[in-house]
Amino acid sequence: MSSLVQSVDWLAIAPPTIAAVVGLVVLVADLFLAESRKPLLGWIAVAGLVAAALMLLPLLDADRSTFCLVGDTEVCSYTADRFTLVIQFLVLGGALLCALLSVTALKDSGKRLPEGEYWFLFVSSAAGAALLPASRDLATLVVALEVASLPAFALVGLRHGDRRSSEAALKFFLSSVTATAVSLLGISFVYAATGTLHLTRVAERIQDVDGQLATLAQTGVVLTLVGFAFKTAAVPFHFWVPDTYVGAPLPIAAYLSVIGKAVGFSGLILVTVVALPSYADAWAPALAVLAALTMTVGNVGALRQQPTRAYSAVRLLAWSSVGQAGYLLVPIAAAGYSDDPEKSVGSTLAYALMYGAVNLGAFAVAALVGRAHRLNRVADYRGLYAVSPLTALVMGFFLLCLAGLPPGVIGLFAKVTVFAAAVDAGLGWLAVVMALNVVIALVYYLRWTALLFRATEGEPVRHRGPAPVTVAIALTAVLGVVLSGAPQLVLRFTDTGLF
Repeated sequence: MSSLVQSVDWLAIAPPTIAAVVGLVVLVADLFLAESRKPLLGWIAVAGLVAAALMLLPLLDADRSTFCLVGDTEVCSYTADRFTLVIQFLVLGGALLCALLSVTALKDSGKRLPEGEYWFLFVSSAAGAALLPASRDLATLVVALEVASLPAFALVGLRHGDRRSSEAALKFFLSSVTATAVSLLGISFVYAATGTLHLTRVAERIQDVDGQLATLAQTGVVLTLVGFAFKTAAVPFHFWVPDTYVGAPLPIAAYLSVIGKAVGFSGLILVTVVALPSYADAWAPALAVLAALTMTVGNVGALRQQPTRAYSAVRLLAWSSVGQAGYLLVPIAAAGYSDDPEKSVGSTLAYALMYGAVNLGAFAVAALVGRAHRLNRVADYRGLYAVSPLTALVMGFFLLCLAGLPPGVIGLFAKVTVFAAAVDAGLGWLAVVMALNVVIALVYYLRWTALLFRATEGEPVRHRGPAPVTVAIALTAVLGVVLSGAPQLVLRFTDTGLF
């Protein structure tokens, strides 16, 4: 008789486990620390995220799985392969940068943000986000998705006495709960049709579903995809994004723009490419249309932002993130048409890494400027070069990377990679739509960049950078410059090994 006791590969599960344990440590420590010592919690969280990220290093050349079925070690619930490690690197690295921004934001908040609750929710969400790419069954996938999402609702609305923050949290909560409900209904239909939750077994069994269950399976596939479209902020499920980003503390807006998207897109890849490859003729055209709509609506929304409107800088970055989500959807759609879906998935991961680095850098500069200009308008960046030349140059570099223009070579490289994935898959019309959207995006990115170097109006305001914010800006700038010098490193790193 085979043993029902499973051995756990603790090294494989170390990154999300360390993050989860640190979250509990912060929660308990908050009970005992005096109010004057509460800032220590932030540095415990930062140290925990560093430790979790460092645990990725022993896994670089490994392909480890754990929580496998008894008697079938090929079917597992947790796998630490290259795809998992790339997303975990993006999640934990991005969370670390957002944590550095949060240290300053909490100090400046004047006790309107409770530190213990903030750091517990923040690290818990990062733990769920790190767990999701390793999930290889639908139950673990949904649990990881909710562990990443539920603390984020609270973080958005955590600022005491702020109606805008509460409204943002409510919009985010309602849209996300709807997404979860739709996803769970779809997953339940898929389970009823296949009798399994493991992704690889779903892929095998859903091809040979009994005729009476075929409609149920097809409905389940559609509902599951709709749920993940909410999570990725794809059109028409994007309306919560601008108001949520404006209402949330700025580090949380940055967190949602990168880590939130990494969670949604990694889940979407696992469900479509791994679990439902036989339904590619259904999900690939749907994702292609979603990609075209999302990039167009996002870029047009960003183009319409008025520089003098309150919080227009954050709103522009929010709409820009919707447009970038459209670009990220392109290679996933292409994977359904391609003979080499692994290469297409690698294009999405390469773009996600580039976008994550430079977008977090742009949010870091926005956090710095926002300390002097509470309304954080695009117009507030006028003449930044005159008062802080290095900050202006770095912000200009980030914006040019997002636009895909030199010297932001990594942005250009990432866009060419996505464009090539669409062309190779025979999606010429989608490549044309993407090219048009890149031109639209150039207008608002270059308009903002030019504003940085114009003459100031009135007395210039100095922007003193606290050490954590300065470190976050420096790290993202160095990463952007290094990758612009050697963009091939990204593709080498994102060789997924999913198949």
